[in-house]
Amino acid sequence: MKRKYFGTDGIRGLANASPMDALNILRCGMAAGKLFANGASRPRVVIGKDTRLSGYMVEQALTAGFLAAGMNVFLFGPLPTPAVAMLTRSLRADLGVMISASHNPYHDNGIKFFGPDGYKLSIEQEMRIEALMDGDPAKLAARPDRLGRAKRIEDAQARYIEFAKRTLPRAMRLDGLRVVIDCANGAAYKVAPAVLWELGAEVIKIGVEPNGFNINDKVGSTAPGKLRDKVREMRADIGIALDGDADRVIIVDEKGKVVDGDQLIGVIARAMQEKGALAGGGVVTTIMSNLGLERFLDAQGLKLERAAVGDRHVMEMMRRGGYNVGGEQSGHIILTDHTTTGDGLIAALQVLAVVVEKGRKVSEICHVFDPVPQMMESVRVKNKSLMEVPDVQAAVAGIEKGLGKAGRIVARPSGTEPVIRVMAEGDDEEMVRKVVVDIAEILRKHDA
Repeated sequence: MKRKYFGTDGIRGLANASPMDALNILRCGMAAGKLFANGASRPRVVIGKDTRLSGYMVEQALTAGFLAAGMNVFLFGPLPTPAVAMLTRSLRADLGVMISASHNPYHDNGIKFFGPDGYKLSIEQEMRIEALMDGDPAKLAARPDRLGRAKRIEDAQARYIEFAKRTLPRAMRLDGLRVVIDCANGAAYKVAPAVLWELGAEVIKIGVEPNGFNINDKVGSTAPGKLRDKVREMRADIGIALDGDADRVIIVDEKGKVVDGDQLIGVIARAMQEKGALAGGGVVTTIMSNLGLERFLDAQGLKLERAAVGDRHVMEMMRRGGYNVGGEQSGHIILTDHTTTGDGLIAALQVLAVVVEKGRKVSEICHVFDPVPQMMESVRVKNKSLMEVPDVQAAVAGIEKGLGKAGRIVARPSGTEPVIRVMAEGDDEEMVRKVVVDIAEILRKHDA
């Protein structure tokens, strides 16, 4: 069944337009409140947000909806998505909510839900919320004597700072490390620099002046140019870039080279394997992770399981297979020994721990494999179901057969745009380029 409001990662869209308009958000709060009140005498929901201007509207509309449904609301203010997941469990809340559109520009916003266990809601739970949103609002409203109360939690940031520090060995310090941190003018603009400073690092901050409009604007994990320049300028040991809600990370080494999520997963997995702490005998990534990572892990005697794109799918496969390391090339890294969702800061701290323990430069630590050439093109189409057409499937299968074991092809429709993303990788860069061009042409021909 097609979902009306929820997408691949909660509800997301242009702020103040459907589905992210005030009325829909109010109904969403009432519906989720009705579903998760669970008959408790004092049901609780916690709400965090990033730094978008529209966050004020979304927060107030959600709060009104939850209060009307009889839930008590605890407001955190700006806080990373993984901090909201952690505090949902810590405060024994019935529901956690993060207001963010992640790495999108300021004019978008979104709503992510976490259950009382700190994990994102299942598709079935999201569908139940949708059904209630489109029902009679009067049936969602609590009696006057059951209305909820709202309270702001003043020490939410301090709680997360202490939690993040405790993910490192108690005696470990970052003394002597010069770290540039780019917070994307987003949710982690206060907590991330504080964690690094309290651990002893010399901290240089960029992307820590949010004004409601500049989140992810030429800063953060999707735009590492300023971070690279600052690392070189300051002769820093490492640069760390988070995105708007701090659930993903990329790193820049002391030479100014960008290190993606695939390399970081390799670093963390190998370090945990050496300590006997890696569960499941491998890691979970997505179909987009580089073939070089798979070959590296295989040489270490480790498996690489591939899930569909999206951290929800990665987490589901991790839980089924008993893995404790997973993530995406984009920098979503999930370490279930510590978190229930991607946490950019926690992942960066684990990499810093390896740097400290090994006493080597970041460029040496964070280059664990040579990535094979990889190319991707987004083909704009009218029909996103083209990959289900037999002629298209046969043509792509024929091209893939020609690659053999020397490469891979992934062609998948976008969850949010009218495009099909075509990715190919392999040892021969020219062949990879030709494969992408050929498949893109096939799609355009059949779309026409």
